[in-house]
Amino acid sequence: MSRIAKKPIDIPNGVDFSVNGREISAKGPKGFLSITLHDAVELNFKDNVVTLSPRDQRQSTMAVTGTMRSVVNNIVEGVSNGFEKKLLLVGVGYRAQVQGKQLNLSLGLSHPVQFQVPEGIEVETPIATEIVVRGCDKQKVGQVCAEIRSYRPPEPYKGKGIKYSDEQVVRKEAKKK
Repeated sequence: MSRIAKKPIDIPNGVDFSVNGREISAKGPKGFLSITLHDAVELNFKDNVVTLSPRDQRQSTMAVTGTMRSVVNNIVEGVSNGFEKKLLLVGVGYRAQVQGKQLNLSLGLSHPVQFQVPEGIEVETPIATEIVVRGCDKQKVGQVCAEIRSYRPPEPYKGKGIKYSDEQVVRKEAKKK
């Protein structure tokens, strides 16, 4: 079994974790999330500690156990602390502004880009060239960031575009005469 699947998950105080058959749900200060557990995985919940184990010893079952452990851990982490990603706008005239549930982007295109923020996600712009995406669902936060970034991914010559705050854009040398 994988090392990740063997690690127990501690449920912090303030998080209501419940198991109803194959349905797992967690409610905390940041929100509510639930998933359906895979059929090949068994879940044990005792004394605010969750452990997952495979039903048999096949390779695929063990891989699914590690994946489900990560998903359950992300649910617990999300409802207790939440997740956050930062995007940076690099380029002359590139700006972002939030108006209600809509993110308005000025990206050097012939038209402004309007991105509708999905339910359960919070977007803010502390400065005009920075976008902060927050939410309790890690997958949804990453998907929203990827969709925003897809409007203008960073280009390799000048580095202009929308990039993650920790992303390193590999720069190319310009053509020489």
